[in-house]
Amino acid sequence: MRPYSPPDYYLLDELLSEEHLFIRDTVRQWVNRELMPIIEDHAQRAEFPRQLLSGMAGLGLFGPTIPESYGGAGLDYLAYGIMMQELERGDSGIRSTASVQGSLVMYPIYTYGNEEQKRRYLPKLASGELMGCFGLTEPNHGSDPSSMLTRFEDRGDAVLLNGSKMWISNAPFADIAIVWAKNPEGNIQGLIVERGTEGFTTPETHNKWSLRASATGELVFDNVFVPKSQILPGAVGMRGPLSCLNQARYGIAWGALGAAMDCYDTALRYAKEREQFGKPIAAFQLQQKKLAEMLTEITKGQLLAWRLAALKNDDRATPAQISMAKRNNVAAALHVAREARQMLGAMGITGEYPIMRHMMNLESVVTYEGTHDVHLLITGMDITGINAFG
Repeated sequence: MRPYSPPDYYLLDELLSEEHLFIRDTVRQWVNRELMPIIEDHAQRAEFPRQLLSGMAGLGLFGPTIPESYGGAGLDYLAYGIMMQELERGDSGIRSTASVQGSLVMYPIYTYGNEEQKRRYLPKLASGELMGCFGLTEPNHGSDPSSMLTRFEDRGDAVLLNGSKMWISNAPFADIAIVWAKNPEGNIQGLIVERGTEGFTTPETHNKWSLRASATGELVFDNVFVPKSQILPGAVGMRGPLSCLNQARYGIAWGALGAAMDCYDTALRYAKEREQFGKPIAAFQLQQKKLAEMLTEITKGQLLAWRLAALKNDDRATPAQISMAKRNNVAAALHVAREARQMLGAMGITGEYPIMRHMMNLESVVTYEGTHDVHLLITGMDITGINAFG
């Protein structure tokens, strides 16, 4: 097992309570014990390690902010962020599985579902007995989900759902899907669609160079009858899916730091051990420049994420603030991964070290839940009041 010393240059651990430190260390130890020994092999084979799901559920990684009365852990958003950071230090794809389950499946059921839906699904999702996925992105509508083609028609006690979604994490094994589709009036609504419903299929996406240890697929709806009792009653319009994306983006802002921290720590250790021209490469100015800049970017990201957590706990974090943190921290993590890869030279592309895997994963993270450029425009619109999307 590779040693790991997470960077904390501005002593942010002093801002964490004993409970937060305990949660962080518990997830870190689980990642060290259960995830790290197997992740390179699973990534090389492009296979999702389903055997980890029960352990993830046991740690409360599925819906940690959901109240205990519905099976969640009832934790705050700082705890949630720390958990995602530690999980993505292991692998972005594994963190994605947890983010989808908590932010994109359990959150909309808790926020927009009725009491019967909450009681029926949330405890089983928290325990990992049920796994879920989130269907918003379509083949021809990624950054513009309001133009989606998936829709449903009224059929008495049920609706008839037709359409397709793609790039859906967890789709190949999900028991339920939160699907966003246009109703007969053209407004977007969410539906809970269960696996096994006639006409509903989830073909897997193969040949990925990124998130290889994550299961990705499509959602295809061919004349699928969904009972009206499965419609989420609390959300009509884009507010529903966008609020879910804000939850996921918040977790990503923390998670990407975990990948960056792992790359930095790996590069620092390597630089102290690897000798060229008679001395460790850490003694050369250009290598110190890389390390200093990497640590600076990580530290800035840590401060951004910590402050965002405080705002979110006070219910004051705006979507634009979350967008800024997601965009900055993922871009910083990508920069750190690329610099770390260069420091390791040819060894950086092998599975003996995690850097190339992190770098490839982050190429997806910088795109999903809002691309790098879309988040820039969200910030631009917030500070100018002018919409540059249309």
